[in-house]
Parts: sequence; structure tokens; C-alpha cells
Amino acid sequence: MIKFNHFNFNVLDLDKSLKFYNDALGLTPVREKVADDGSFKLVYLGDGISDFTLELTYLTDRKEPYNLGECEFHLAFHVDEFDELHKKHDEMGIICFENPGMGIYFISDPDGYWIEIVPAG
Repeated sequence: MIKFNHFNFNVLDLDKSLKFYNDALGLTPVREKVADDGSFKLVYLGDGISDFTLELTYLTDRKEPYNLGECEFHLAFHVDEFDELHKKHDEMGIICFENPGMGIYFISDPDGYWIEIVPAG
């Protein structure tokens, strides 16, 4: 059996990212790992529904932003309250792309990662 476990984003400012993911998507830490030498910290975020987690990797010595290339990848979420969440994300100023024809939109996190918002059903 093969089953999804987690997906990773490397982040430059862990506190800012934790706030973003909680405020924008309601994700909260479910476990953490700190390197014995303090060089990195991993924080796994959960949605409280599924077993899938988003791993935020914070390298303590990293100062420059990550190069995401052309950002041709993304993480996607199904949401029940699509219109309400769209309004919230619009007010937060984090919508980076909308495709009304497909009925979806994307938000961008503090490091520039794109997250697709898809209506349930």
C-alpha cells in the first residue's frame, strides 16, 4: 500500500508562515521536529480532517528568499464555503490568480508558493 503522507514548503520566516496558514486556511501545527544542532525546524500543519500534512521547513541560517522557478507547482484544497473564503482571501490581499471559467482561484503564501482553492463538489 502507498499512501500520501505530507508535502513540503521551505519557508524564510516560520512565524509569518504559521500565521498565514492559520489565518488563511485554518491549518494548525500537529507535530514539530527541531534539529539537535538548531540548524532547522520542521512544523507539520494539519487541517483537522485528513491525515495529510503540510511540512514547513525552516532553515535557521537561511537569509535569502527561495527561488521557486516559474512556480509551476501548487498545493490544492477543496473548500465547502468557497464564496466566503474567496471574500476573506480577497480582503487579505492574497489572491494571486483567478480562473472564473474553471471556478477556481489561487492564493500566494509569504514565500510565493501558490495554493489552489477549489469548490467542493
